[in-house]
This record gives sequence, structure tokens and C-alpha cells, in this order.
Amino acid sequence: MTGIDDVARATGVSIATVSRALRGLSNVSEPTRERIQRSADELGYVASSSASGLASGRTRAMGVVVPSVSRWFYTTVLEGIDAELRAASYDLILFNLGGMNGDRERVFHRSILRKRTDALIALCLDFTADERKQLSLTGHPVIVVGGPVRGLRHIGIDERAVARKATEHLIALGHREILHLGGEDDDGLNRRVPIARRRGYEDAMIAAGIPTRSEWAIQGRFSLAHSREVVGGLLSSAVRRPTAIFADSDEMAIGAMLAIREHGLSVPDDISVIGIDGHDLASSFGLTTFAQDPFAQGSAATALLLNELGGRPARATSVRAPTRFILRASTAPSHS
Repeated sequence: MTGIDDVARATGVSIATVSRALRGLSNVSEPTRERIQRSADELGYVASSSASGLASGRTRAMGVVVPSVSRWFYTTVLEGIDAELRAASYDLILFNLGGMNGDRERVFHRSILRKRTDALIALCLDFTADERKQLSLTGHPVIVVGGPVRGLRHIGIDERAVARKATEHLIALGHREILHLGGEDDDGLNRRVPIARRRGYEDAMIAAGIPTRSEWAIQGRFSLAHSREVVGGLLSSAVRRPTAIFADSDEMAIGAMLAIREHGLSVPDDISVIGIDGHDLASSFGLTTFAQDPFAQGSAATALLLNELGGRPARATSVRAPTRFILRASTAPSHS
């Protein structure tokens, strides 16, 4: 069986240097770390997690809490997290709350995180006062991806600003009767995201002197299927239909586009549609969107925590992720 001394001999460094490199500690140069990791992989050496944990006080595992694994944003962030952790020889421990009324007790009150991980990333979650207490007791670095959380660092886009820009795009095309397809969602999730996007829509409408209509503020719950249903219901019952729809996410925008077409209408000739996210399906549907990069957000959050675990100074501030406007065929000038 290959041992740590074999890796040391193959790379010409000390056993202590090999140990530090494979444990991800900061006092090893990056070229040396890469050479040691490459040699360990070639020799088939796998460090004992229990031994390295005893030596460093670390589990070499990072916890990730997700509301569910059924949505594109969550799974794409997870891919970014996993890529960064694999490169650092860290394990990912996933805590899936399973959507509405998920098992938060298991995560926050039975001390699983405190016993099994070195750091925590939470996706699109807000926390109760008691959950915040549990997090502080771990003493582990924590960051949230996907919306601001009071008192915690986060990585995410400027939700309000991007929603305003999306609505302004429709206004610039001459649309005044603009429906907002909002993302109010399950209890316990980060409601600041849909609230900020709603306010961005209102900011643009107010600045343009366009009155908003309560009947044109409907909830798609960040779901393609639900958005398809509620937009279809509105088109079936409304005396007057909107000329454009701003959706809080691309999935909801695609649901709206399906409903529009099912009612014999055309996108964008009858109703223009714009979303936010840059979903994988957006290009297939010709959807105009403000794209973000969840993979990069997950990777950046993980790298930040790994650096801190390696002894580098903690970053106290949040990180603003970029967005990119992508014009496609789903928006066009208003005919009204």
C-alpha cells in the first residue's frame, strides 16, 4: 500500500510538506502543492481522513445547505462548489431541506454541521434567530449564495438593479402594460430576492410614469409549471391582456411563453417576455434575459472559505456578482 513517505520520495520533499500540501494548508507554494497532488494521484495515495482530521482539527469536508435539488440555480451552484472542493481534495456534505417544511431541525438543531464539517455554504436561505445561534456556535466560516442575509456575508447579483434594467428594456420598446410575474416562494427561503426584484420592477415603472396594476402582479413561485398555469389563467379570464411580461426568473418566463402560445398568441408579436438568470433553456426558447453565473458564484464562495480555512485573512464583506444582458427574440417593440 502506498504511504505518505512514498509520495515524499517521489516529489523530493519532506513528509511534513506532503502532509501540509494534501491537507490544504497555506504554507506550501502552489507549484509544490500541485506537484505533490499529482504524484499522490499517480501513486494512488489517499490520506486518512481520520488521521488528517486529528492532526489539523479539520474534517476536510464542507457543508452545503440547499432548499431543494430540483431547481437549475441550486444544482448549478452545487456544480461550482463541487468543482472547487474536488480540486482542493475536500468532500462535500449536502444537507437538502427538501422544499417547503423541509427538515431544518436535522440540520440546525442536532449539531450535524458542527460535528462533520469545517465550513458552511447556504443557498437562497434565510435563518431564524435560533438557527443563527446554532451557526455561531459552530465557529465555522459561513457564506450565503443567492441573496443577502442580515448579518452574514453573501455572494449574489444586485437583484433590485437587474430587475429594474429588465423592466426598463420593455419600457424602452414602448410597452406600458407590463405584467410582473413574481417569485414569492416557500416559507424559510430568502424572501429578499423576490422582494428586491419586485421593487426593481416598481422603480422602473414609477420612473417612467407608468401606473402598476394589482391584477398584473401574479406569483409564479420560481416554477415553470406554476407560472404556465397562472399566466394561462390570466389570459383565459382577463378582459385586457398585458403587452409584456417581466418574470423574476427564466424558468417562470419560459412557463409564461408556453402559456401564451397555448392561448394562440405569439411571443413577441402579441406579448414580449423577459427573464433573469441565463438558464440553460433560455437560448432554446429565444428568451431575452439578464444572465448570471451560478457556477462561478458557487466556485467563488468555496474558494473564499477554503482560503480562510488555509489561514488567510477572512473577507468581511459580501461579493457582488455580475450580470450580462442577452437580447434574443422574445422581446420586440409594442404595437399598442
